[in-house]
Amino acid sequence: MDWKIFTTTFIALLIAELGDKTQLAVLTLTCKYQRPLPVFLGASIALASVTLLGVLGGEIAVRLVSTQILRKVAAVLFLVIGALMWFEIL
Repeated sequence: MDWKIFTTTFIALLIAELGDKTQLAVLTLTCKYQRPLPVFLGASIALASVTLLGVLGGEIAVRLVSTQILRKVAAVLFLVIGALMWFEIL
């Protein structure tokens, strides 16, 4: 296993996911049902499933388009989304 890639991915996702709507939904569901284990398991499987879709999508994308183009497209999309949010269009 490449521990550098593992650590980078772990830290990036940990920081990105802190305080997001998923975490708030899990907090709310735990408070509502007072059953932390099923909520944890459901949330974990859901997050793993979404992550799997992202990994598979990335694997397909990198086979069709060069990494440099993908990085540039991703950067432009982040800027566009940021601008739309800035001007409250989204």
